[in-house]
This record gives sequence, C-alpha cells and structure tokens, in this order.
Amino acid sequence: MPPMHKVGLNPHLALHRDLDLLVHLDRLGYHEAWIGEHHSAGSELIASPEVFIATAAERTRSIKLGTGVNSLPYHHPFILADRIVMLDHLTRGRMMFGVGPGQLTSDAMMLGIDPATQRPRMEESFDVIMRLFRGETVTHRSDWFTCEDAVLQMRPYSNFDIAVAASLSPSGSKTAGRHGVGLLSIAATDPQGVDLRAGHWDIVEHEAAANGHTVSREKWRMMGPMHIAATEDEARENCRYGLQWVFNYLSHIIPTGDPMPEDYDDLVTAMNETGRAVIGTPEMARAQIQRLIDKSGGFGCYLFLGADLADWHQTLRSYELFAEDVMPHFTGQLPPVQASYDKIMGAGTTYVDATLNAQFSSIATYQQEREASGKAWG
Repeated sequence: MPPMHKVGLNPHLALHRDLDLLVHLDRLGYHEAWIGEHHSAGSELIASPEVFIATAAERTRSIKLGTGVNSLPYHHPFILADRIVMLDHLTRGRMMFGVGPGQLTSDAMMLGIDPATQRPRMEESFDVIMRLFRGETVTHRSDWFTCEDAVLQMRPYSNFDIAVAASLSPSGSKTAGRHGVGLLSIAATDPQGVDLRAGHWDIVEHEAAANGHTVSREKWRMMGPMHIAATEDEARENCRYGLQWVFNYLSHIIPTGDPMPEDYDDLVTAMNETGRAVIGTPEMARAQIQRLIDKSGGFGCYLFLGADLADWHQTLRSYELFAEDVMPHFTGQLPPVQASYDKIMGAGTTYVDATLNAQFSSIATYQQEREASGKAWG
C-alpha cells in the first residue's frame, strides 16, 4: 500500500478506507501488508507508516504489518530504530521493518537531499540501525547524522522480519544480502526486470554467504498490479476507473520503460500479455503467480500493488476472489480437503448404508426396551 489514490477523492476518506482495507484483508486470511511513506505528489497519502500501523494493529487480529518502506535518508537512524522497537512492542510482534532510499525524489528535494545520495545514505543508515537492534552501543559520525555512544533503551519484543526494497538496480539486493535480511521486489512484474529477478536473489545469496549469513527465499516478496473479477471483461470494465490514471502517475515518478498504449483496451491487453499486470480472472492470477515462481526459482510472498485500479467496492471484491479461488492453490489448503471429499464420493452407498443400519439398530433397541417395560411403542 503506497497507497495510490486518484486525486479528487476525499483524502480524509481515502486514509480511513486504507485502514478498512486492512481489516478486510485480515478477515480474509491475508498474511501481511506493507505500508509506504511519502510526503508529496498528492496520491500516496501516508506520511508515517509507523503511526498508520499502530492504528491498524488495534483493528486487526493476525495480519502482519510492515513499513513498506521507511525512507532511511529522511530520518536520523537512532530515532527511527527507537520508534521501530516501540512499534514492535505495541503490536506484540506483528510489525515488520522495510527500508528503502525513498521513491519520490520530490520528497528528497524538499528536504534538501540530493537524490544521488539517497542510496548510499540508506546503506549507511541501515548499518547503524541493525547494530542498534543487536543492542550495540554505536558511535558514528557522518556528514548528515551523528551517533555518540547511542544505545536503545529497550530491546525488541520479537525477532521481526526485516526487508530491503529493490527495483531494477542491484543496490537493494546487495544490502539485503550483507545483513542477511529479506528482499522486497517492488517491480517484480515489470517486463524490463522480470528476467533479472533470479539474478537479484543470486546477489542476495552471494552477499549473505560473504558476510556469514544464511538467507531463505521465504523472505523474498514480489509485488505486482492485479485486479480480478468473475470474467476478464468485468475486470477490464472495473479498471476503467483508475488503471490508466495510476500508470500515468507512475510515469511521472519512476522510469517506466517504453511508452504504454494510450488506448485503454490496448493498454490492458499489453499488460496482460507481457505479464506487467493481471486484469482478469482468478485463473489468470494463478498463472501469473506460477510464472513468477518459474522465472525466479521460488519466492515467499506475492504482494498486490495497493492502488485505485478499480473503485472501492470492486477492489474489495477482487481481494475476496483472490482469497477464495487463488490463495488456497499456493498455500496447500486444497489437496486434503479434496482428498476427503473424493473419499466420501467414491465410496458409493457405504456411508449412507452405515448410517441407516445405525438408525434401524437404534429403533430396534428402543422398541425392545419398551417391550421389556410392558409399554408398547409404535
């Protein structure tokens, strides 16, 4: 959830709907959600993922909630580390910590930060934060922050997940591997980068081994746009609401490669055919996830891009359909249910006959009891 809301929608309502969406996902059994940090451009309205997560944690039961991401160059690493540890305690371990350099250069420019320094600053800050999480006392002097014998006054509540965001460059993969943490591939379905995904994980594994860490593909998350409905035509119609708007907005924020078709129907067709997005059915969603598994060699979690592709009610239904018809295919929940059903259906009248025999036996037994007591029955 960057999140991406169409400008013109009541921003107050949009924030509260973001909270309602997390409650909806929690009820449907989704495992996790990641919440972004942005300060400009009018679409991505959450300024503090920690404040948002603290609120959402009180309204949900089991879904894990991650900062997706905290933009490290915008914060003093000691203060941010202290807030994250507090959030871990407040959520009793349902918090995750995601980091990145900051996606919107307009945010950085308002803070007087040269965009060219954002990635090096992220790496420098992350090194300090990880040391603080381990309970170390840190002295570190930089051209943009200072720590003097800095030590956190509380230890973390849990061994919470930590992940580094990555797009096309190897920077995020390198940082994740050096610290032995997870990877958030935020452009996993981009046609320019999909063939590079396995290589990005190779970088994670290489850097992890060089630094004495072991990493698991279970901690690799991949994100892509998806909206599903009962039919492809219905999904296409739903996304007339905001699909073009979202990708036009993105084209002014990040490099998006070759120009995309201006005609809406051509745009959807191109996205579906290239795998950039899925605007279609549960079957198409299953095929997309399997394609990502095959291309990457395996990963742990698929993330939706939280954007106003369709209107509010159609978006809720899309998440329902995914939970109903897609999720169980990849969580292993369907085979034992199917096997149990097939056992009953393949047994002919065996179980019906057993029930009838038990009922007749019960009737006969009761009749004998009545006759023994001298009172006829029936």
